Amino acid sequence: MTIDWRKLATPAAILGVLTLLLHLMTNAGYGIFRDELYFIVCGRRLAWGYVDQPPLVPMLAAWSWALSDGWLTAFRLVPALVMSLTVAATAEFARQIGGGRYAQWLAGLCALAVPHFLSIGLLFTTDTFQAISWLACAMILVRIERTRDERWWLAFGAVVGLCLLSKYMIAFYIGALAVGLLATPLRRSLLRPWVYGGALVAIVLVLPNVLWQQAHGWPFLELGKAAMNGKNIALSPGAFFMQQILIVGPLAAPVWLAGLWACLARPRWSTFRAFPIAYVLLFAFFVATHGKAYFLTSIYPILFAIGAARIEQWFASVALRAALLALVGLTGAITAPLAIPLLPEESYIRYAAALGMGPSVSAAEHLKQGRLPQHFADQHGWKAMAEKVAAIYHALPPADRAKAAFYGTNYGEAGAIDVYGEKLGLPPAISGHNNYWLWGPRGHTGDVVIEIGGTRENHLKEFRSVELGGTLDDPYAMPYETGQPIWIERGLKKPLAEVWPKVKHYE
Repeated sequence: MTIDWRKLATPAAILGVLTLLLHLMTNAGYGIFRDELYFIVCGRRLAWGYVDQPPLVPMLAAWSWALSDGWLTAFRLVPALVMSLTVAATAEFARQIGGGRYAQWLAGLCALAVPHFLSIGLLFTTDTFQAISWLACAMILVRIERTRDERWWLAFGAVVGLCLLSKYMIAFYIGALAVGLLATPLRRSLLRPWVYGGALVAIVLVLPNVLWQQAHGWPFLELGKAAMNGKNIALSPGAFFMQQILIVGPLAAPVWLAGLWACLARPRWSTFRAFPIAYVLLFAFFVATHGKAYFLTSIYPILFAIGAARIEQWFASVALRAALLALVGLTGAITAPLAIPLLPEESYIRYAAALGMGPSVSAAEHLKQGRLPQHFADQHGWKAMAEKVAAIYHALPPADRAKAAFYGTNYGEAGAIDVYGEKLGLPPAISGHNNYWLWGPRGHTGDVVIEIGGTRENHLKEFRSVELGGTLDDPYAMPYETGQPIWIERGLKKPLAEVWPKVKHYE
């Protein structure tokens, strides 16, 4: 038996492999990311839920870290594979809806070149499974319309339920999509049992997580209120739209805009009418609730595929088609260093400045920016931080060392101590941030505490003595994680059990 490699060398396969190779070559360029540290710790304490996310990503992160033994390229293989599959599926969706090879190349290349998607393929994040799940839902809807086989609603429910175990964002997409589907013949599915069977599948899959949230007082809702009430930068509709252009890629805009138009003007499948309705509803909702601009990006692979198929019909000229492909590819090459660590830090800083893309341009939260944007800055300094804390800890007198705890002002600091501290001989960290607060003091009394940041005067309000142990000095970390003192605090003035409720901060 011989393999016909020409049949296997489809645009979907080629672009998927290229995406994977790109990530394998670059994903270890800097260091581990703040949230990845937290996910590893959460996954080691596996539960049906956490304050700020469902269980799937922490579970995979903890397993990947254990199997990779800290080798970042292997640790980040899951997000790289998922993003490669997303790119391939975008090209395949273009084929399924009638697009030829050019449409497949254009759709897949647009997905590959999206800066935000490159970033997702780099890191373990709760967004890892969003784009592929939203796209899978679209593919299933088209299949239901094409085949009239309502049993596909069960697959739809399974995709939604599994995606909800990684992030709740898809719930907003399904709500908006449901409104859009009322404008299509698929509304007839409401009169048949299969759509409700699919809903039941999704509910069964996510129910343990919902029960966890209920048992812990719905902390995710408290977290959402913090984001709406000051944490996230509020964007006007115009600014939100401009952010879409930046994070999706300027020259990909004609393709997804063509997709929106194709969904409205004589669509190939009536199901397509649901997508522009969902897009507008989600756009308005995220603007109104101060959502981050990237919350909308998971819908773009769908629009890329539909838009590429329509552009293929509009432009028969080989030169025009080639020019559009070249421009999308060129734009992707220019913006890729802004999303993944292709350049050394100092080279990146010069490159971004030349493009007018300083750290504040992509900021989504009210935080002071450093020399690197937050998604790069938060990949610096964590192991060195743990090593400095370990040196301070081991220099303590034995009596103090036996009682000492590291208190992290955020889950990144606490996560760095828990992940790297095992080999450094450090006890478990404590923190009031998100799920760390639920885990409590972890056996510590507060008699001796090592803490980063703040002033000696402020810490003396809580402790009887405070002395300087060292200083953090990574030039590329976020400003609140570098140039900061490391304090040794002794003699907590109140019992830790009394203090603990006051240190809680969900954000």
